[in-house]
This record gives sequence, structure tokens and C-alpha cells, in this order.
Amino acid sequence: RCKAFDAQADGFVRSEGAGVVVLKLLSQALADGDPIYAVIRGSAINQDGRSNGLTAPNLQAQEALLRQVYQRAGISPGSVQYVEAQGTGTSLGDAIELEALATVLAADRPLGDHCRIGSVKTNIGHLEAASGIAGLIKVALSLKHGQIPPSLHFQQPNPYVALDKLPLRVQQTLEPWSTDRQTIAGISAFGFGGTNAHVVLEAAPELIAEPAQVDR
Repeated sequence: RCKAFDAQADGFVRSEGAGVVVLKLLSQALADGDPIYAVIRGSAINQDGRSNGLTAPNLQAQEALLRQVYQRAGISPGSVQYVEAQGTGTSLGDAIELEALATVLAADRPLGDHCRIGSVKTNIGHLEAASGIAGLIKVALSLKHGQIPPSLHFQQPNPYVALDKLPLRVQQTLEPWSTDRQTIAGISAFGFGGTNAHVVLEAAPELIAEPAQVDR
């Protein structure tokens, strides 16, 4: 079991899989009447550089990546409602990721407005090269159906980070994705070789059906 963000996190769970998404310009998808699961608002990658090893990623690199992608997307980090984290399930790696997310997502965030976090690795394990696309598909489905699923196996917070003092909350139940603002989510994926990636998704625009033509 992958226990992302939990005090009992003891390493990642290897698994295998593949994922496929179809990308299209929003204007073309709307014109073609395609079913749209989500809209990509922005993405960015950077490199971890020197760190203390695979289980101890570079905090500064993660923070720089998050600031870059939200600036590029023209979105305030404080407006993000959910982040699908890397959430590998290692005690130190999870703590560093949570600290980076908290630092950046706290900007312009109203007091008491927590960004919810989760990891699909708690459901299906670490797909390694396909783990990033698995997270993207999970969030696209969540946006499409207007629900945020729970992150599994979370009981006691990681002791290396004061989660109760951060603007983050591990999603523990299935809840409606309800907001009176722009519906925004982020997805993080960190590669074995040190590449960090983050993608910003937005809910698809609501389509207003045109009134039926009535012959008179």
C-alpha cells in the first residue's frame, strides 16, 4: 500500500500501466462539439539539479517550478482548489513536496481556504514513466464529474511537516467539487532523473444549447 503524506509512509509501490489523452485546441473542440474533460491552462518543467538523493528532492526547484507555471497560466496560486501531488509515499520526499506546495499556494489565499491534495498512487501504485499521465487523467475525470475522490491510506500526518499549520488538506472522502470561483487544479510529476513537471487544469466551459429552430 502506498501511504502518501502519512506517518507510516514506507516507500513507493511499483506498478505498471499506460495512459492516453487526446489534445485539441479548445476553439476547435468547441466547434466540433467534442466532449471536453478539462482545459490545460499552463505547464512547465525544470530540473532538480543537485540534491541529497532520489528520496530527498530539491525544495527550491519545486517552488520555482510552481511559481513559473502559475505565472505563465495567469492564475494566482491562492485560487487553486486541488493539487494531484507526486505523493510517492516516502517520508522525506512527501514532506519536501508538501512544504513547496504550501509555500507557493499560500500566496493570496484567503485565511481558512485550504487547497486539497491527493495522490493516485494510493489507488494504483507508482506507474513510473506513466505516473504523470495517470494523475492528469484522474484530475480531468474529477473536473468532468465535479467530484474529488479520496486519497487512500491516510491516517496520521507525516511527522516531518506540520500539516495542520499549512494551507493544505489531504482529501479523505469523496466530495462534490463545489466553488463559486474558477475551478482550477494542478498536477505534479517528478521524474526519476530529476525532471519536475506541473500542469494546470481548468474545468471545461459549460456549453449552452442553442434554442431549437421551430418551423412556422
